[in-house]
This record gives sequence, structure tokens and C-alpha cells, in this order.
Amino acid sequence: MVRKLGNFDDWIDYFRYWQDSIGLPQGDLRTFTFDAKFGDAEVPHIEFGHYKGQRKWPTVMHIPDQRIRDALLNLIVYQGDTEFASVEQQRNLLQHAPSDYDLLSLQRVMTEEMRHGWQMSYLLCTYFGDEGKREAAKLLDRRADEGERLLGSFNEIVDNWLDFFTYTQFIDRDGKFQLKMLSVSAFDPLAR
Repeated sequence: MVRKLGNFDDWIDYFRYWQDSIGLPQGDLRTFTFDAKFGDAEVPHIEFGHYKGQRKWPTVMHIPDQRIRDALLNLIVYQGDTEFASVEQQRNLLQHAPSDYDLLSLQRVMTEEMRHGWQMSYLLCTYFGDEGKREAAKLLDRRADEGERLLGSFNEIVDNWLDFFTYTQFIDRDGKFQLKMLSVSAFDPLAR
């Protein structure tokens, strides 16, 4: 059963619960101050496609086609799901880091993944009404170690450092490209 969220503050409480439930240790990972962060849009107008030249859409209700709204919701859900999944995949490495430098690197990656998931959850809760809140809760309900994540590669547990190095070399580079592509979204909050 999906937890019912009334607002983003309820999601934050659930996020803290999720951290406990997956066994994240207290310390740097838990004391990091998460926040929804928005930059300035690189351009104020839609850059390509049928709506090229129009102002970027500030809310979901400004999106002129329900199919685009549905696709946008799906995109944000999948992006958020991968962020939390990667934390679940890598958390077991915290107990046996080869060096302090490796531990700090892993903690940084995990913190960045949680912050990206936080950002996607904020968009869902703030802009997509009750459906968005349900989807934001499901981001924390699914578990990688139970094979419930939306993309199969995020259901594989990373249990050795060679896998982590490979992950950061290839998958994280793809993620960087993916996040960069979001900056040209016609949906202004996602672009920012």
C-alpha cells in the first residue's frame, strides 16, 4: 500500500523513514541538508519541436496536451526512481571502503543521488497534484534489493568496489548526460 502524502513535508518525513529502512548509517549521509534547488533557465522559450519559440510552461496546466503531461510525469518518475535505487544498490559498500578517500567518494555519490531524487520528488509533489504525490511516495516504496525498481539495471546490488567503479565510469556518465538534457525541457521547473 502506498503511503498517502498531503504535501512535500510529508514526503520529507517519509524520506527520513526510507533512509532508516534501508540502513543508511548516521553521519555525513544523514546530516546533509537537502533542498529543492532551481537555477535560471538557460533560455525562456521552448527550443525545438511543435511548440518551438513559445515560452516554457511554468505549470503542468500550461502544457497544452495531456499526452505530454503524461510523458513528463513518466520521465520524472523514472528519473527519481533511478536516483533512490542507486543509493540502495551501493549502501552495502559503506562498511568496507578500501580507503577514506573511497568512502568519501561513495558518500558524495550517494548524497548527490539522494539530492537528485529529492528534486524529482519535489517536482512530483508540487506540480502534479495527488497523482504526483502518490508517485513520489512510490519512489521510496520500491526496493532495488527486492527487484522492484522500474529499470532492471537498478535492481542489481553493487556489492564490490569494482562494480562501483564500473558504475561510476559508465552509468553515472549517462546520468550526467540525462540530467543535462532535462535543462532543455519545455516544462520550466524541470529545465531549471
